[in-house]
Amino acid sequence: MIRGKITTNKSQYGYQRQKEREPRSCIRYKCGLINTIADVLRQRPGWTELTRKNFMVKNLKRFRKQLERESGRLEAAKCDFFPKTFELPSEYHLFVEEFRRNPGITWIMKPVARSQGKGIFLFRKLKDIIDWRKDGSRTDEQRDEIPVENYVAQRYIENPYLIGGRKFDLRVYVLVTSYIPLRAWLYRDGFARFSNTRFTLSSIDDQYIHLTNVAIQKTAPDYDPEKGCKWMIQQLRQYLIAKHGPVAVETLFQNMDNIFIKSLQSVQKIIINDKHCFELYGYDILLDEDLKPWLLEVNASPSLTASSQEDYDLKCRLLEDTLHVVDMEGRLSGKEKWVGGFDLMWNDGPVSRDDGQLDTVSNGNFMANTHIGCINDRKKNLRQLMKTASKKSSTAQ
Repeated sequence: MIRGKITTNKSQYGYQRQKEREPRSCIRYKCGLINTIADVLRQRPGWTELTRKNFMVKNLKRFRKQLERESGRLEAAKCDFFPKTFELPSEYHLFVEEFRRNPGITWIMKPVARSQGKGIFLFRKLKDIIDWRKDGSRTDEQRDEIPVENYVAQRYIENPYLIGGRKFDLRVYVLVTSYIPLRAWLYRDGFARFSNTRFTLSSIDDQYIHLTNVAIQKTAPDYDPEKGCKWMIQQLRQYLIAKHGPVAVETLFQNMDNIFIKSLQSVQKIIINDKHCFELYGYDILLDEDLKPWLLEVNASPSLTASSQEDYDLKCRLLEDTLHVVDMEGRLSGKEKWVGGFDLMWNDGPVSRDDGQLDTVSNGNFMANTHIGCINDRKKNLRQLMKTASKKSSTAQ
């Protein structure tokens, strides 16, 4: 996502922060999406949508010759905020030797450029891949006409943690406002997506067993739209604490924190860092029966379409808090560790929950500034931020 140009400087805290300036009363945006993003932007005080009609009226004389050819680029240039999807550079390899070392295990194939579970399938033998590539239902000419599609092959987790006999995975949101230096925020809310059918490895062709995508599960014959297939992550945390104790659950979420940071650091050198852009990632995490978290994938454009009222409320809060962190209005000081439902977990180094020194990591007392699945008193936090912003505005006047 792209935000308007803001002058920044290095502070003593080691990250990019805004220079002191007066808060902005009007933010112009362009949004061609019809989902929670559009709803949140339209309801945000002081934000004005730049439509094609008013853009053309304002700029017809100046850009008459270029308007038809470059209208999309010009509209974006006149905006302070322009939601956009970026594709991360990636390269995947399938090693035949891995199959030879681990015969009989299950693998999962995922198309790189598709979403919502489309094109995913499980297999156990290389012969299955050869048969799939041949696809006898198509002629040679048809196969030549269809462009080659990139897939990623992953070892399938055969011992997932089950609740009620059903498999699930977690969707967790991470907001990155800078890669150089790395500055990342973790959202407290999220959800667990359950399969609609009890887990078994006896059938690897049944998508309702192995894929937790809502787009797949809602097509199941016995799917109940009233109940859905989701738990809020707070519910899951309470369930796990009741069954395994707080220490085991705290260790689990600390291991998840490590996954978030290591995955971002692994691509830090190849991501084009632009101080005018930010990205909201959707992490998919699977737990195995030993409470070990596994990273399934990182979505650079997570779905923000709601499947229920509860899901709609969560995603609206997520987007509102994202805009609070990005701070187009210039309300924040740059020293905040908690904004709405977001906790600053990495700021060119680990961020602690208190103001203690970071060297406390060595003696085991360091606690990361993450509270995923904990009670989210975001309204209280936002009231405090708005109060601070009001004082800042009054002082400036």
